[in-house]
Amino acid sequence: MTIVKLGLLPWSQATDWPAYADIAVRAEALGYDSLWSWDHLYAIFGDPYQPIFEAYTTLAAWAAMTERINLGLMVGAITFRNPGLVAKSIVTVDHISNGRAMCGLGGAWFELEHTAHGIDFGSSVGQRLDWMDEAAGILRAIFDGETVTHDGPHYHTEALVHHPRPVQAHLPIVIGGEGERKTLRSVAKYADIWNGAGTVELLTHKGDVLRRHCEEVGRDPAAILWTANCKIFIRDTEAEARRVFEDLMAANRTPMDYVADDPTFWMGTPEQIAETMLAYHAIGFDGFINEAPAPYDIESIERLVTEVKPMVEAG
Repeated sequence: MTIVKLGLLPWSQATDWPAYADIAVRAEALGYDSLWSWDHLYAIFGDPYQPIFEAYTTLAAWAAMTERINLGLMVGAITFRNPGLVAKSIVTVDHISNGRAMCGLGGAWFELEHTAHGIDFGSSVGQRLDWMDEAAGILRAIFDGETVTHDGPHYHTEALVHHPRPVQAHLPIVIGGEGERKTLRSVAKYADIWNGAGTVELLTHKGDVLRRHCEEVGRDPAAILWTANCKIFIRDTEAEARRVFEDLMAANRTPMDYVADDPTFWMGTPEQIAETMLAYHAIGFDGFINEAPAPYDIESIERLVTEVKPMVEAG
């Protein structure tokens, strides 16, 4: 029998704290395996000046109000924090949660939030991905209890050691993205979980690239959980699911032309969603991270677990 790992990423924009806290508790009660937050300072869909909550403090709060579900950022912006501070924050969340934290890393992409806050955005995507790779190596060493002296192109540490150690013997690193030269090589070197976004055809190719990187660095690709990014809307008809999707985009001040060509929005009946998920599973994806726009569509969030997941696991 296929085992599917389901994560829920409730959007941190266009919501309030009571709703954001409630959806975390509900996700755990429904049986989701993991719970995620964006790491953004401005809203990323539609109007950037909508309300949005900070990510690390969110994880700490969720850790205190849940008991079982794993917690992480999808993904942590490498530009926002020194890797030593990232390690200290994530290990603190690991202790609050009694061993349920994951360390998400990504190259960051939203220039406006960097400019507004005076945060160095770097000179290029490639440079930020170099920073991410360098930081991932430092983080892995800190999590594993090493004393880290590092004199790199971007980061410098001197006899850096952290106490307490993580609760987990191996605190997982999560890397999101599909870049073939740099991101997927970093995944091969450091990630326990990869999150990719795109069509089945695109991710089939990206998976092949990742396997080649794993071979080059001496890593077993089976040691990495592949997760697909998706945004799922479920109703008894596809037309009804689409209406829900359109209403939620309007609530997030997001024009339809902004998301019209985004292949990560999936809408339909439970059978249609299961068929889509099975196509991704067939190319190696055993996990799905479902992003849920606010105000949260509880019907879709529940039906994904209670109706769709059993179909997918039955094959």
